[in-house]
Amino acid sequence: MKNILLVEDEDFLANLLKARLDKDGVASTKIVKDGQEALKSLKETKFDLILLDLILPKMSGFEVLEAIQADPQLQGVPVVIISNLGQEKDVSRGQALGALEYFIKAKVSIEDLIGHVKKYLEK
Repeated sequence: MKNILLVEDEDFLANLLKARLDKDGVASTKIVKDGQEALKSLKETKFDLILLDLILPKMSGFEVLEAIQADPQLQGVPVVIISNLGQEKDVSRGQALGALEYFIKAKVSIEDLIGHVKKYLEK
């Protein structure tokens, strides 16, 4: 089974996504609530995909992306951003830091998101 790291400090969304991914048998999903916890988890466990919010306590999603890029052991793990930051500069920065895709929470349904996650995990 594939492993997903879900970095999301909003409990409702985190639990909803985890429940859907687990229910569909898509993957085993681990939830962490801040950027520091995300990096710690990435060093302890191999993940097949990271779903990353950008507005996080302790360390932003952008800082997490920079740390992933700077660490040869973490490079190459696919990252999908799920954020409320919808400005073009934020999207561009996320993509420049290596994110596969950038979803704006208000503009994406859970169904679409799950569909994209399944697609990434099939690769």
